[in-house]
Amino acid sequence: MPYYQDQLSITTVDEALQQLSVDELKKLAALLNANSKPTRKAEIMALIQRHLVGENLQQLWRELDHLQQKAVAETLHNTDGLFNETRFYAKYLEAPNWGTADAFGYKRQPSLLCLFIYRNFIPQDLQTRLKAFVQPPAEFSINSLDKCPEVFCLQWREWNWKTRERETHEKEIVVKQCEMETAAQQDLLAVLRLINAGKLSVSDKTGYPNNSSMSAIASVMTGSDYYNDDPSTPSYEKIGFIKPFAWAMLVQAAGLAELSSKRLVLTKTGQKALTNPPASTIRNIWKKWLKNKVLDELRRIDSIKGQTGKGKQGLTAPDKRREAITKALAECPVGRWLGVNELFRCILVKGYDFEVTRNPWNLYISDSHYGSLGNDGDDWEILQGRYTLCLLFEYVATLGMINIAYVHPGGVRPDYTDLWGTDDLPFLSRYDGLMCLQLTPLGAYCLGLQNDYTPPPLEVRTVFRVLPNLEIAATGEPITPADTILLDVYAQKISDAVWRLETAKLLSAIEEGQSITQLREFLQARSGHELPETVNQFLADIEARGNSLRDRGQARLIECTDTALAVLIANDSRTKKLCFLAGEKHLVVPSESETKFRNAVKKLGYSIALSG
Repeated sequence: MPYYQDQLSITTVDEALQQLSVDELKKLAALLNANSKPTRKAEIMALIQRHLVGENLQQLWRELDHLQQKAVAETLHNTDGLFNETRFYAKYLEAPNWGTADAFGYKRQPSLLCLFIYRNFIPQDLQTRLKAFVQPPAEFSINSLDKCPEVFCLQWREWNWKTRERETHEKEIVVKQCEMETAAQQDLLAVLRLINAGKLSVSDKTGYPNNSSMSAIASVMTGSDYYNDDPSTPSYEKIGFIKPFAWAMLVQAAGLAELSSKRLVLTKTGQKALTNPPASTIRNIWKKWLKNKVLDELRRIDSIKGQTGKGKQGLTAPDKRREAITKALAECPVGRWLGVNELFRCILVKGYDFEVTRNPWNLYISDSHYGSLGNDGDDWEILQGRYTLCLLFEYVATLGMINIAYVHPGGVRPDYTDLWGTDDLPFLSRYDGLMCLQLTPLGAYCLGLQNDYTPPPLEVRTVFRVLPNLEIAATGEPITPADTILLDVYAQKISDAVWRLETAKLLSAIEEGQSITQLREFLQARSGHELPETVNQFLADIEARGNSLRDRGQARLIECTDTALAVLIANDSRTKKLCFLAGEKHLVVPSESETKFRNAVKKLGYSIALSG
């Protein structure tokens, strides 16, 4: 039985003092302003107890320093009499003074705080007396920012062979901000259309997309992926895909797509999502993801091994972890930036903490023996922290629930560098570069904080002119990277500051799930004027052409020996809902109806021969 459970059964100070040795009691008694110095245990206990009642107790309370008083108040009011060291440090960013000890933890000299909290617990009778005058501590509030920092100071240490000393180096790197609220809604439709075109392949065992599929997803997303690895980068330094992997897993978990012959195909729900408001679809995706068993996000921390071996049995349920992080997200103010470490504090202080594994010894880095995380590798930042970063960066941000600011992950979180086997790891996880986050209105809608959602209006900024000859010319005002990316999706760049609207480019954009309506609104917002009539007419014509043909998915073409047989099968009650005529002797069978069609044809007395 854990020791703290024994402590919870202690109801009086007398019982708590009985568990201490005479030497420990003498050290506590020495803290009191008492003339007598008893040596027998019973007498020492009586002396201490006299100082823990009435005015003596209040005097002792006043002698505590500010942080010690906070420790008593937190233990008394927020943690049911049990001092929670992790939660306290997360809230106040420092620990209270418990006294002194030597380098090995021996020769302890207690502080006054030890007269109130005995081995992390306040006895129940002392709790009653303290509550009469000790006020509850201030509630925790998240420290938010108007805007996130534009640069991050990267620090690292290197050994100087000349001076024979370690030297600290610093470098400022630009923090990249990524506004995901609108981009996610565009990406959702683009990915669904890509699936509908039969261009996404996944593993039939894991459901994971292959590299070519993830590259295809990245090519249709707004701004591509968060990071783009250089082909010359060594494999151990590559970050890998984030957004494309997330979308492939999200649509499967939400039931928008399913596996068919190693390719993803849209389900009926997925087909409806093409025409439904993206925000409501994203909200449903998030709800399904919270309970999904398709993927444990910890698997995406590639450097932590053992998850499919012995370590698998000790892993906790992912849905409980997601629930805890979701509660902390709901505490964030909408539209305000906060550091990701501030969210970590919120998780710990508000009691939303969670465990990733019940047995860290079976998880390891590099080597299952020397690199076991049971060897001081199960710190909160290593397991819970990296899991939280993955969920936020790869899934919450990809869905547009948060806007994010990030840098390259290398060297940003060096908290793992003392672990065995990490010498060659430039980062523990590909998500280490996440710096700040901002809860969006879409995120508040998905979390149930808001009942309705209204897409944000486009900011009006005059940065270019739309000309009657279908050209878009920059005016000289700075164009944001996001605006440039959007222009490149729809228009052909013909010079450094000029784009041209072209039929082929626009039709390709529609094919990838982009919207002409969105382009029209964007051009008006960035030019500050109504579009020329020639441009309006051109866009209307393109929109009509782009929606004239519909991709209804894959199908099988069946050839009949004669027209009569084709007509018979196409009109029979058992098969007519599963196929339709194509010409005189051919039948078209949608892929999702193929199995039912084959069975129905057999009942008619026919079978389908292999093509020869």
